Amino acid sequence: MKFQLSPPYFVFCIMLICSGIVSARTWTESETGRTLEGDFQSLANDVVTIQRDGGGTVKIPLGRLSSADQELAKAAPTAAPGGSAASWPTWRGADRMDRSPDSGLLKSWPKDGPKLLWTFTDGGRGYSSPAIVGEHLYFTGTRDKEAELICLDRGTGKELWSTEIGDDPGKGYNTGWGQGPRGGPTVSEGLVYAMSANGALIAVKTADGSKVWSKQLVEDFGGEVPKWGYSESPLVDGDKLLVTPGGDQGAIIALDKKTGKTLWRSKDLTDGAEYSSLIIAEVKGKRQYVQLFMKKLAGISAEDGALLWTADWPEGRTAVIPTPIYHDGKVYMTSGYGAGSMLVDIEGSKAKEVWKNKVMKNHHGGVLLVDGSLYGFSDGGGLTCQDFKTGERIWNEKGEGIQKGAVHYADGMLYGLDEHEGSVFLAEASPKGYKEHGRFSLPKTTKLREGTNGKVWTHPVVLDGHLYLRDQDLVLCYEVKK
Repeated sequence: MKFQLSPPYFVFCIMLICSGIVSARTWTESETGRTLEGDFQSLANDVVTIQRDGGGTVKIPLGRLSSADQELAKAAPTAAPGGSAASWPTWRGADRMDRSPDSGLLKSWPKDGPKLLWTFTDGGRGYSSPAIVGEHLYFTGTRDKEAELICLDRGTGKELWSTEIGDDPGKGYNTGWGQGPRGGPTVSEGLVYAMSANGALIAVKTADGSKVWSKQLVEDFGGEVPKWGYSESPLVDGDKLLVTPGGDQGAIIALDKKTGKTLWRSKDLTDGAEYSSLIIAEVKGKRQYVQLFMKKLAGISAEDGALLWTADWPEGRTAVIPTPIYHDGKVYMTSGYGAGSMLVDIEGSKAKEVWKNKVMKNHHGGVLLVDGSLYGFSDGGGLTCQDFKTGERIWNEKGEGIQKGAVHYADGMLYGLDEHEGSVFLAEASPKGYKEHGRFSLPKTTKLREGTNGKVWTHPVVLDGHLYLRDQDLVLCYEVKK
């Protein structure tokens, strides 16, 4: 659908850009909620250039895009190795859809896998995936009983700096599945935010890791540490930083991202924190935040945290973890332990259930949406392709090396990680069926999971032709571009 805006807000160009193209995504106009499919090209003078799927380009004033789109566009121009403008500023990317902006990647891998460029061996304990902006790669890990935010040079894998988030003595949460931070960091306008499993939250400067402010979700906001530790990745929206301490004082809080000052709390939403991360939804020109709790999916106003709607999720049990997906006025959610998945329409004053079934029972490996098809691992069903609109199973594939894990999307392909054996596979992101184009195993196995029930749980990330993987203290970078 085209944005229905008049000049000077849109300038339609006939020139087709033939190089530097990144993968298509959905862009949202903040006032009307209208969407456009296209590829990010550049940000200059507060104008975003997007290449349309059908050819040609569109120029859109930055302020007319949704907050999530603005964050992606503002992060993208930061120079990276080789002059690339791509970035991955937070968990599942700037729009939290887990789709890499890359193109020109390998469509099949050699027998032994792609080329290993570097390995960092002191990442500590934890499951954080990376945030990548400019020449820096950020993640969290526990070293010497301290949860730390660690910054690497993304070109060489060398550690540049680290900053303590807080003590991590292995108390306050269940460490039977491994110790260390669970959530990933978030980068915005020269600051990086990170949180420990015990709820310590910090903001530091990207240049050197010096602290700007810090908070504690339990002591400062009355939160309660979930059974397996806080696992959320902080969300930045404009000038706000949002996290979910949970509790009767308000489950979600908005802080000034520069000072840490409390802006508001969602006082009408008082559920305990689970393990999912917040997303942004632009619905009919109004911005809201969506979060998944044990027994409900909820949306709150971005302006003041007022509760807008809830959708019951009585199937939720033990732990609900995957990040929801917002698309076309609807929210998709899923959780494991036999629960299933659900799609709700939130364009009205109340959430309306579209469908609910057990086709997808995703534990914590995540689900992503590509061209109307959802891809993720379903407990007992292996890798599953599900129709977004109807919820019907399109196909599923299971067996050795494809039983359970995480998936990531880049350039028409799925990058899958099997959590049991640590093997990584490349497969087509297609509703036509599962077709694998390569597989390799991690060259080393961490010793930090010994004596725990933990597995290879860090989600893969592809950016600028590089595939980033992690198994506790081991962080690896592979070359996957043509």
